[in-house]
Amino acid sequence: MNIEKQILDDHQAKLVVDVDKEQLEVFKRRAARKLAERGKIPGFRPGKAPYNIIARTFGEEAITEQAIEMLMDDIYPKVLEEAKVEPAAAGSLENVDTQGETPKFTFRVPLAPEVDLGDYHSVRLPYEWTAPDQAEAGKALEDLRQMYASTETVDREVRVGDYVLVDVKGAYASKLKEGEEDKSAGLSRTGFATFVREEDRDEEWPYKGFNKELVGLKSGDSKTVKHKYAKDDADESLRGKTVNFELTVKVVRGVILPDLDDDFAKQVGAGETLEALKEAVTRDVENRSRAEYDDKYFVELIEKIKEGATIKYHQHSLEHEGEHVLNELQQRLAQQGMDLPTYFKLRETTQEKFTEEEVLPVAKKRLERSLILDEIIRKENIQVDNAALDAEFGQTLTELQMQGMNLNELRGGRKGQQQLAQAVAMESATRVLTRRALDMLKSIAMGEYKPFEVPAESTEVAPEAETQPEGESSEEKPE
Repeated sequence: MNIEKQILDDHQAKLVVDVDKEQLEVFKRRAARKLAERGKIPGFRPGKAPYNIIARTFGEEAITEQAIEMLMDDIYPKVLEEAKVEPAAAGSLENVDTQGETPKFTFRVPLAPEVDLGDYHSVRLPYEWTAPDQAEAGKALEDLRQMYASTETVDREVRVGDYVLVDVKGAYASKLKEGEEDKSAGLSRTGFATFVREEDRDEEWPYKGFNKELVGLKSGDSKTVKHKYAKDDADESLRGKTVNFELTVKVVRGVILPDLDDDFAKQVGAGETLEALKEAVTRDVENRSRAEYDDKYFVELIEKIKEGATIKYHQHSLEHEGEHVLNELQQRLAQQGMDLPTYFKLRETTQEKFTEEEVLPVAKKRLERSLILDEIIRKENIQVDNAALDAEFGQTLTELQMQGMNLNELRGGRKGQQQLAQAVAMESATRVLTRRALDMLKSIAMGEYKPFEVPAESTEVAPEAETQPEGESSEEKPE
C-alpha cells in the first residue's frame, strides 16, 4: 500500500492511497456475498449464488460501492498509522479512482491541534494582588445584613436603602424617523419593584442612576424625568434616543437591619461570635478579590505566552469548541426559563449569525488557551496525585449538593451514582491539573520557576481530560 501525504494550509492532511487491485477484487467478492445474503436470488440459497449471477442481479456498480465501503473500514486505521497522522476527527473519502492500473483513494483528514509554546520560560508578568482594605469587608458585612433584613411599609419619603414599588411609563421624546420601528413598549412596567442603592449599577433598569430619581418621593407621588441614552448603549434600539419617563410611587418599604451581634453571627452560620463572623467575611472578601485578580492575571499571562507560540488546528476543532460554548449558553438560559430560539428572537439575530459573530470568537479564545495549558501540562510533566484528587473530589461533591442535587436520589440508582462519580472524578482531575498548570505559569512569570514534583507519599494519577482556564472572565461567554 503506497501512501502520498500532503499537509494542507487549513491543518488537514490529504492522503492519496494506492490499493492493490487484487485486494479490491477480494473485497468485491466479500461484498457480493453480503449483497446475496440480504436479497433473494431465485434458485440459490442466501449467499451461495456465483459471482456473475450476483453481479447480474445487483449490478457491478452496487458491488463495487459495497466493496469500497468494506475496504475503507479495513484499511483506514492502517493508513493513518502508516502515514503517521493523528486525526482530530473522522476523515472523509474525497475521491475514488478505480480506472487505472492501481485503484487510488483520496482522503482528507482534519489533524489534531499542534502547539509550539516558543520560549515561554522567558515570559514575565508581575503578580501584584493586594488584599482589600477593611472598608471592603465592612461593606460586605452590610450587604450580609441586607440579605437578612426585613421590611415594613412606611409613610415617608423614599430614602437610599428603601425598597420601592413604582409604575413606570416610558415614551420616546421625539418623533421616529420614517421607517423606524417604535420599541418604546419595553420601557414601561407596572408594579416594578426596585431597591434604591447608594451606588449606581450598570444593570439598573431602565438606565443607570434611575433609582436615585425616586429619592424624596412618597407613596402616591408622581414625577417625570427625561433621559438620553448613550450612542453606544447595549440596547441598539435605544442608542441616542431621548425618553420621557412618568413615575408613580405605589409603595415605600423601609428596611429593618438585624443588629451586628453574636446572635446575628449564629443566624448566618459563620460562627458563634460576631468576631468569628467578621473574620469569615474578611476571608471571603479576600478570596473573591484574589479570584477576580487571578482571572485577569492569567488571561493576560496566557495571552503573552500566545504571542510567542505557534498554534495550529483545523476548523473542526474550533466548531467543536463552539458547540460547547453554545450548549453552556443554552443551560444558563434554561435556568432562567428561556430557550435559544426565544433568546435569538430577543437579540434580533439568527443562530448562524450569533454563532459566527459571538460564539466562535469566544470558542477561539477558549480553545487556544486550553491548548496552551495542555501543552504546559505535557512539557512540565504535571500530574495529579491521589491526595489532591480526593480533596478536589470531595469539594466538587459539596458544590453539587449546595446546588441542590440529592446524590442519593440520583436517577439510574447505583449505575447513575457510578456514572456521576466517574464524571466528578474527571472534573476534579481537570481542575487539579489546570490549577497546577496555572501555578506553574505564575512561578515562571515571576522568575521563581521550579520543576514540578509529585507530592511525597502520593500515587500518581494520569487522567485523560481536557483542560480549560479556571475562572474565565465574562468576556469569554456570549451574553
